[in-house]
Amino acid sequence: MGVVAKRSSMTFYSDGTSQYSHRVRIVLAEKGVTVETIDVDPEKKPEDLASLNPYNSLPTLVDRDLVLYEADIMMEYLDERFPHPPLFPVYPVARAMSRLWIYRIKQDWCPLVDKLMAKDGTPAQLEKARKELRDSLVSIAAIFGEKPYFMSDEFTIVDCCVMPILWRLPAMGIELPKTKGVKPLLDYRDRLFERESVIMSLSEQEKEMV
Repeated sequence: MGVVAKRSSMTFYSDGTSQYSHRVRIVLAEKGVTVETIDVDPEKKPEDLASLNPYNSLPTLVDRDLVLYEADIMMEYLDERFPHPPLFPVYPVARAMSRLWIYRIKQDWCPLVDKLMAKDGTPAQLEKARKELRDSLVSIAAIFGEKPYFMSDEFTIVDCCVMPILWRLPAMGIELPKTKGVKPLLDYRDRLFERESVIMSLSEQEKEMV
């Protein structure tokens, strides 16, 4: 079934290379929200961004008089503003677990992705980061065999955070081993990559990453 566009007066200032901008674009596409996406070069930010966002950072979401400048807050806001399809679980315990997984991804994986995408470090430091991220993903590969999505029967907000990382693996020089133990993760990745909202979310830069 196609994504039905929902009317909105939103503007989204996006970095086409950033995992954080990408996760919000996936939510926007999943919800079918009509939004003006402005692809911003982080080195040449428009002047109006600094007047909207005290940190002059990306991504930034503007919805009428509301300005949000933290990706995780944007995702929660969009899920509440456009409740269908829901991306957070209904029940408090499950919602808390989702937030905890997002936090763990932010703590354990996101800094490694940021470092590798920015090529911030010596070759040895970057190789260490590659190994750490690859090993961490491989170590939890089995859990992706239990449910179609990240510990869930339905596509959720956690998948919106994992997907940009998996998409960037080739750009970071990481190849997942094609072993039996890693197959559940590879199959999960393929399911995400084939999802309509994920395809719609891609920036021009991201299309060139795989």
